[in-house]
Amino acid sequence: MTYPIIAYTDGACKGNGQAQAAAGGYGVHLQFANGDVRNLWGGEPDTTNNRMELMAAIVALESTPADTPIQIWTDSGYVKDGITKWIVNWKARGWKKADGKPVLNLELWQRLDNLTQNRYIDWQWIKGHAGHAGNEMADKLANLGVNGSGDELISSANSAQQTQCNHEENLYNNDQNHMTTSTQSAPKLSDHNTVQNPAYDGDTNRANPDFWPILPKPVNRGMPNRQLIMDTETTGFYDQGGDRIVEVGIIELVDRKFTGNQLHVYINPEKQMDEDVIRVHGISNEFVADKPKFAEVAQMVYDFMIGSEVIAHNAAFDMRFLDMEFTKAGLPDFLQSITITDSLALAKQLYPGQKNSLDALRIRLGVGNQDRTFHGALLDSEILAEVYLAMTAGQMSFAMEDERKDTESVGEDVQFNNLANLANLLVRSHSDTTADQAWRDKVLS
Repeated sequence: MTYPIIAYTDGACKGNGQAQAAAGGYGVHLQFANGDVRNLWGGEPDTTNNRMELMAAIVALESTPADTPIQIWTDSGYVKDGITKWIVNWKARGWKKADGKPVLNLELWQRLDNLTQNRYIDWQWIKGHAGHAGNEMADKLANLGVNGSGDELISSANSAQQTQCNHEENLYNNDQNHMTTSTQSAPKLSDHNTVQNPAYDGDTNRANPDFWPILPKPVNRGMPNRQLIMDTETTGFYDQGGDRIVEVGIIELVDRKFTGNQLHVYINPEKQMDEDVIRVHGISNEFVADKPKFAEVAQMVYDFMIGSEVIAHNAAFDMRFLDMEFTKAGLPDFLQSITITDSLALAKQLYPGQKNSLDALRIRLGVGNQDRTFHGALLDSEILAEVYLAMTAGQMSFAMEDERKDTESVGEDVQFNNLANLANLLVRSHSDTTADQAWRDKVLS
């Protein structure tokens, strides 16, 4: 699922509650379906880092419509685990922790809890200070919030590059509250939307103009360990026999972490598909009739993909079709501009003699349990991402929970046993007692 609103939140504190050094700030970076961006920041003179992390999430929800789905990315395990795991038991115990002590930051947790009621929220954790653009922006806003507050709306009508340059300059050179207003505009391919139109209901069996192509800027291109998990749907099997691509879906990972960036576009193949093909992927001729031709989106897809490791299941099939389409569009060097990893070949090495289809792998590994009535490219990419991470988990350790910067969360759901009743089982060491007495007689007498 894609989300009409994506929020990156962060908190900062100068001293984390220490006397005379406790000013803190929160930052919220919101991305909307029409390409608009809203940034909010503020703070408190005497606070903690965890309070600011909570305030960032609260402000993200208070500043967006309650009836609109939102995906919130936080680098705070305290916030992520608190709202998705611990809060149920806290409330059952009358807002007490497992040790019977009151929950810290109670008023903020209750405020956040109220905001989550009857709202679709997807909570995601992201490693902080790892180079992800959304998280880095939220961090800058949080640090700005230590000294003041602000609310900035940036219109998608502006050039994305110019907007970013102006925005960076505003953050560091203007400490006054300000807001840039904008006018909502109809989506265009040039908008490089990062999230899907909230009106789109996922129905590809009919003409459905509510779908917008998701064609994000390659903001993470060039970063180490950038991986693109991708899939295509086509009109048939023969790239050199007139078959064309009808869907491209890509999920982006950096350092094996989901960045929240994805590319998703349906293509008008400029030919009629037969019923056998439509039964496989569920994309009708009526649905793609008003969609862009590949040549119209080729440069944006190309720019997003080049310079990265591209991972696909039975990659040779997808790469043949992409190479054919890019070559038709005047971009013949695509295969030389990427690194290709075939997850099917990897699976055959790991599970020789077994079924290694995507369905078989997701069942075997216990991941990717989304409904697969149809084999949509973006859905298959989401499943493949989980399958690939599970298959390669032994090759590279995941980011450990103890890397998180939160300290107040320690012990929230940890249970300790009382061992006092075992004290009588301790045995005095006569040799240690003798050696200790000898040391005392020699040194202390």
